[in-house]
Amino acid sequence: MAELQKDVEEGKFFAVISYLGFLCIVALLLKKDNKFAVTHAKQGLVIFVLEVACFILSIIPFLGWILSRVGVAFFGIISLWGILLALMGSQERIPVISDIADKIVI
Repeated sequence: MAELQKDVEEGKFFAVISYLGFLCIVALLLKKDNKFAVTHAKQGLVIFVLEVACFILSIIPFLGWILSRVGVAFFGIISLWGILLALMGSQERIPVISDIADKIVI
């Protein structure tokens, strides 16, 4: 229990920045031994990749524009949710995102 609390305190900053675009890579590189930070960094990485996919889809006329706008709003909300979870010290799983993140091997 004390080790988990120590991981949360030491990794909270990196867990929060994990949901800010490519900064998830910073957390994965600098705190790879901190389970709390890595859990959030993997989820942040999945969200970042999906945001990039939405950006790529934006080149499709009309439909791509709509998909990219909806995607940016959706993933922005999911990122805010992840930031709040990290600030609270929670390792709660974000549905679907965490299932994909669990498959990432570091």
